[in-house]
Order: sequence, then structure tokens, then C-alpha cells
Amino acid sequence: MKKTYVLIGLMTLAMPVLQGCVPLVVGATAGTVLVANDRRTTGTLIDDRSIELKLENRLKDEFGDRAHVNVTSYNRAALLTGEAESGDVKQGAERAARTIPGVGKIHNEIVIGPNASLGSRTSDATTTTRVKTALIGNTSINANQIKVVTEAGSVYLMGMVSRFEGKTAADIAASISGVKRVVTLFEYLD
Repeated sequence: MKKTYVLIGLMTLAMPVLQGCVPLVVGATAGTVLVANDRRTTGTLIDDRSIELKLENRLKDEFGDRAHVNVTSYNRAALLTGEAESGDVKQGAERAARTIPGVGKIHNEIVIGPNASLGSRTSDATTTTRVKTALIGNTSINANQIKVVTEAGSVYLMGMVSRFEGKTAADIAASISGVKRVVTLFEYLD
């Protein structure tokens, strides 16, 4: 918690220098608080974002319209979701993930079939929001520790959690309307 106060204090000191950038300061402060509450190190947070960007770009370059793959990285574990036109493309996406520096585990959940429609993607985004909202509303867990990804009605949960937190989050996700299945990809702390 002390780390949070130090970071907020530094952002407050920067405000006079950034007079015309109030939205930037407010956004950076909120982001700083989230980073301070994350169980991952700042370096790991940066690595996770780098993995996502590098792999997304590589997959677009290599497969173009033959695949629609979403990449989510949490603590250097890469989750691949979406659609591929063939098993070869699905396996190619996993091979590409293995070439990205820093990637540890790979969870290849890509399905073989046509790219999802805009309606399906919108439904998944709505489901993700419902799950996140329900997690935030539960005071027995810290929802900031859990990343939620929804693809074709399947909810994937990632994070560094206790077994209690993991089970609670999975139960909450399973209770949400529109969720077809829940896949837990947690790293357990206990």
C-alpha cells in the first residue's frame, strides 16, 4: 500500500508541470493505482503487454484473413482464442507464440471455423463486462487480480490467485447468463 501512496504522490507533484494535461494525469494516476494493486511486477506487466502486441502483429502478418486470433498474456502465459480456417493455421499460431521472447505457457483455445461475426464479438464483450462486474461486486475476492476473456460464450479466467479466490471467481462466472463454460487458467499462490 505504501507503494501506491508514493506513486500517487509523484503523480500529484507532476500536475503543475502538466497543466493542460489533466485527463492524462488522472488516467495515469488511475493506471498507477491498478499497477500498484497487481500481484505481477511492473516488469511482468510490461512483458505481458509486449507479448500481446508482438504476437498479434506476427499473427496478422503470417495469417492475414485466414485467422482471427486474440492474444491475452498474464504473467507470461499466452492465451490464444479466436478462429482459424484450418488445423495447420491453429498450430502455426501456437508455433508463432513459441518464438516470442518471454512466453512461458501457451493455452491454445483457437477453434477451427469461420471468423466470428460482429454480433458474436459484441455478445462476448457484454458477457465479459457482466462477469467483471459480478467479480467486482463480490467483496471476498480482489477482482483486480483476475483477467476475464470471453470467446464464443466460453469465459477464460487468468490470474495469480488463492484456490479460494479461483473457485469463487469460477463459480461467479458460471452463474452469469450467456456463459457456456468457464475455463480457469490460474496460477495458484497456495
